[in-house]
Amino acid sequence: MPTHAPFYLTGPTAVGKSAVAMLLAERMGGEIISVDSMQVYRGLDLGTAKPSPAERARVPHHLVDVCHLQEDFNAARFVELAGKAVADLQRRGRVPIFCGGTGLYFKAWLEGLAPLPPPDPALRAELEATPLEVLLAELEQKDPATFARVDRRNPRRVVRAVEIWRLSGRPMAEAAGGWTRPAGPEIQVFALRRSAEDLRRRIEERVDAMFRAGLVEETRRLLAAGLAQNRTAMQAIGYRQVVEYLRGERDLPATVALVKQRTWQFARRQMTYLRHQLPVVWVDWPPEMSAETLADQLLARWMARV
Repeated sequence: MPTHAPFYLTGPTAVGKSAVAMLLAERMGGEIISVDSMQVYRGLDLGTAKPSPAERARVPHHLVDVCHLQEDFNAARFVELAGKAVADLQRRGRVPIFCGGTGLYFKAWLEGLAPLPPPDPALRAELEATPLEVLLAELEQKDPATFARVDRRNPRRVVRAVEIWRLSGRPMAEAAGGWTRPAGPEIQVFALRRSAEDLRRRIEERVDAMFRAGLVEETRRLLAAGLAQNRTAMQAIGYRQVVEYLRGERDLPATVALVKQRTWQFARRQMTYLRHQLPVVWVDWPPEMSAETLADQLLARWMARV
């Protein structure tokens, strides 16, 4: 395996993977390919914990700020842009370091894209106008396997699942026909893991820091730029709850508490997805271990394989 083969690093939100990836890039002569479905959007900065300009000057990042709020972004486009980034980095002798928490994007990159039916604009409009509970009832009856695992608080995901059933007449897993290729046995995805107590504390500290840094003001600016019209971006945890706060649905302390709760729930879903869908190698990170020490350990394990 060439020394500029990609390095894969993932884990739940707030686990600390970005700090480790930065250190690895400096030690390995690498650059970071962001595997984050929300950091692709320009303007979604605080709520996505996007790398700062100083961090991007320190280590180049790819697939950050690649589209406007008015654009759609999906796994297919991620694979396309990631492929171009990897080719460029390897041509320059740099190590691509895939780092992020969007498990679907990792899976799409490693195993290929499933040939699902494309969206139908007329049907999509009809489904989006249908109450969520009605869609969930249909999904439970027609595709119980997808119903069991879909995020039922995410209307976009529910609409897409029902759309696939309506268009293909088959459950999502059957309509997809599986992924186009399995991840090779030589592929390892390092997944960082902390204790539940440690991770929850870090999530709460991060959310508090986001609000102190101006998440409400950022969300207000994004609304003026069209945030509410982008179904994908509006699902980003933090922004969605702040939009509801700005609409008067709850007060600010309740909003902060809800963002913490939703982020913790999201982190648990990420862990479940990684456990069942990717060839991960779990790496425990105790609170007393520094990011530098962990990066050194990961580098030693990676170098032993390349």
